[in-house]
Amino acid sequence: MSDADVLAVPLPATLTTLDLRDCKRIAFFSDVHLRADDPATFRAWADHLQTLNADALFILGDLFDVWLGDDILQHPPAVFERDCLARLQSLSQTLPIYWLVGNRDFLLDSTACEAAGMTAISDPCIVQADSQPWLLSHGDALCLSDTAYQAYRQTIRSAQSLVQLKASSLQDRMQLAKTLKAQSLANKSMMENWADVDEVACVQWLKACGASVLIHGHTHMPQDHRMQQPFERIVLSDWEAMASPPRLESLVWQRGSGFLRQALPAPVNA
Repeated sequence: MSDADVLAVPLPATLTTLDLRDCKRIAFFSDVHLRADDPATFRAWADHLQTLNADALFILGDLFDVWLGDDILQHPPAVFERDCLARLQSLSQTLPIYWLVGNRDFLLDSTACEAAGMTAISDPCIVQADSQPWLLSHGDALCLSDTAYQAYRQTIRSAQSLVQLKASSLQDRMQLAKTLKAQSLANKSMMENWADVDEVACVQWLKACGASVLIHGHTHMPQDHRMQQPFERIVLSDWEAMASPPRLESLVWQRGSGFLRQALPAPVNA
């Protein structure tokens, strides 16, 4: 029986596979959690886009703290969201931007992607740029010890639930987002340890996809992990400019140098 037959976390039926062997520098970030009432993090992110030196950019989920559906772009209060997408659209004129869904912005759809100039990719996604392929993921599907979240994820991300959510009123979705965020905070306060990804499941994914490196976010625990040889995983940071110290970090792969973490300056005036 092959590894794919016994995966603890099934892979999607169709995986995005990208050949980026012409790229010399590739940038990654996730879990920026953009929101209008956090101007400092927004400014750090906007400044980063303006100075980004890369041939391609990957956004591995949770770009926004919450995304209630693409129809919010038709409402006047969505000035902040439209501004964020416009900045990405401007950047997309100079380099490709690839985005995959996170646990907070899973209602972000094709209209928003088009407005941002982003290409939606599967979770996980296979990228060939180095001598060995990489596997990119948001990471939440691999946090198997958080059984309450996995049950919620399976329900809320089902095809039926997505149809119902998109058909519901914006006000109902706003209330649901508030309720889910309160529940999430309550669950985290009761957990002795923050749920991490299951490394056995990570290795299964890597073997099944013929990759050697897993890059993911979600856990807010940036670190490089050596797993069963020859596999490793690189965890991206979340972003919060007003934290002490600030958490503002992107990851850059550079041909000949490998993966380097880039600590970004907190904005002086948000």
